[in-house]
Amino acid sequence: MSLAPRQQNILDLVRERGYVSIEELAQHFAVTPQTIRRDINQLAESGLLRRYHGGAAHDSSVENTAYTMRAGQMRDEKRRIAEAVAAQVPDHASLFINIGTTTEAIAHALLNHRSLKIITNNLHVANILSAKEDFEVLIAGGSVRSDGGVVGQATADFIKQFKVDYALVGISGIDEDGTLLDFNYQEVRVSQAIFENARKVFLAADSSKFGRSAMIRLGSLEQIDVLFTESQPDEAFTRLLSQFKVRLEIA
Repeated sequence: MSLAPRQQNILDLVRERGYVSIEELAQHFAVTPQTIRRDINQLAESGLLRRYHGGAAHDSSVENTAYTMRAGQMRDEKRRIAEAVAAQVPDHASLFINIGTTTEAIAHALLNHRSLKIITNNLHVANILSAKEDFEVLIAGGSVRSDGGVVGQATADFIKQFKVDYALVGISGIDEDGTLLDFNYQEVRVSQAIFENARKVFLAADSSKFGRSAMIRLGSLEQIDVLFTESQPDEAFTRLLSQFKVRLEIA
């Protein structure tokens, strides 16, 4: 495909940074947001980048976007999803919360709850929720990553000691056949232990996760009780949710 100079520069910036917002690109190239949206649409239709609400990203099936980039992506959508998840969690409940920027938003949304017991392998989640005196927060041991995630066999073994009311989980990608995907096999082993030891599993996934590729198989939508997202999935995903009897909550 022959690209216009601005489109090539957009592609180079997105590949370099992982994610760039429409506002940033419009300012950088001194054009309107509408012009940038047209460029992004053309690049996305050619499979050169991935279009998101408010920006564009370069997705890889073998490496996740950097944490700082993920934290800035779809922030308002994650907040809405987090509030919807928190609204379904009663006071005095026990919870698993795994790694991810969406689950960190959920942690903030839970701060108005009372007497929660939380087991997590996310240092950011532990830091947010430990501020509440009536919460009990247990942090799993293991190897600490730069994004605050704790992973490894010791982490999975710690999780397996518990049986909790709810697992509040995020995911990197959901394949078209309903497979839940992630990038790190150690993280996946911990998330699998979380799925297996919760009475109900709530999956929080913004619309960018539908159809996104990642190379490690975590599980299936069939293991999920409720899926929280911010917009209606396409018809194929909606059929899958119905087939697997997953309740859909649109934030």
